[in-house]
Amino acid sequence: MADDLLRLTVLGSATPYPRADNPCSGYLLEGGGARVWVDAGSGTLGPLQRHVGLGELDAIWISHLHADHTADLLTAYYGLLYADVRRPAPLPLYGPPGIADRLAGFLTNGPDRSPVEAAFEVHELYDGHRARAGALGLTSGAVSHGMPAFALRAESGGRSLVYSGDTAPCPALTRFAEDCTLLVCEADSSAHPADAEPVHHTPEEAGDTARAARAGRLVLTHLGRDLDPAEAVSRASARFPGPVEHAAPGAVFTLGQAQAVPSGSCRPVSRRQSP
Repeated sequence: MADDLLRLTVLGSATPYPRADNPCSGYLLEGGGARVWVDAGSGTLGPLQRHVGLGELDAIWISHLHADHTADLLTAYYGLLYADVRRPAPLPLYGPPGIADRLAGFLTNGPDRSPVEAAFEVHELYDGHRARAGALGLTSGAVSHGMPAFALRAESGGRSLVYSGDTAPCPALTRFAEDCTLLVCEADSSAHPADAEPVHHTPEEAGDTARAARAGRLVLTHLGRDLDPAEAVSRASARFPGPVEHAAPGAVFTLGQAQAVPSGSCRPVSRRQSP
């Protein structure tokens, strides 16, 4: 892939546990000559290897510490240290505060703490954290999920892709996503319970966030199990005038090609005219 392109491959987008044909949240982000595993939800390490092995990854980026976004880090650890993967140094891992100890808590089986840092070069995220993988810029922004949680803005070749992670609608995400080429936004909730503080978007709210941020395109991901993808796309399209698509497993979204078309087994698309 040309270094000036940005490409996102959906490894999985299910929540809170995998479907038979859809792992939990995980994506392969490519751009600037780099390949980054974004979120490592249950079941995503398998499809990741159709595209890149653990030995060839440039980094892993984790939005928050819920298991449906992190569980495959545990098996990646064993692959990195005890199997056939060969790397000259630990794999850079960007994640929320406490991620190393959280992994060690699961992996340690005796008196000595498992050597998490021998597998991963851990960098803890904070609001405004910046990193580079090759020529790919990675910026993290704090969002609202009732725990430390971050959105990701990836930039290369003058194009920008923003991934919301898990979050309720919040001004911080809207500002963070301003004028992005593509917004990948969660839409976990069909509706918010009246007695609970929101921690996710509804499809309508994802459309509102995309519109307020002046995003070029919107991709809905992390749909709740009671949400049909075509219905979710239709609901978001009522609030956002640009193209709206679904992050079906296997879908590929490429920025930098004229009229790039996502590929996947299920990809409802809606395009509405601005009122």
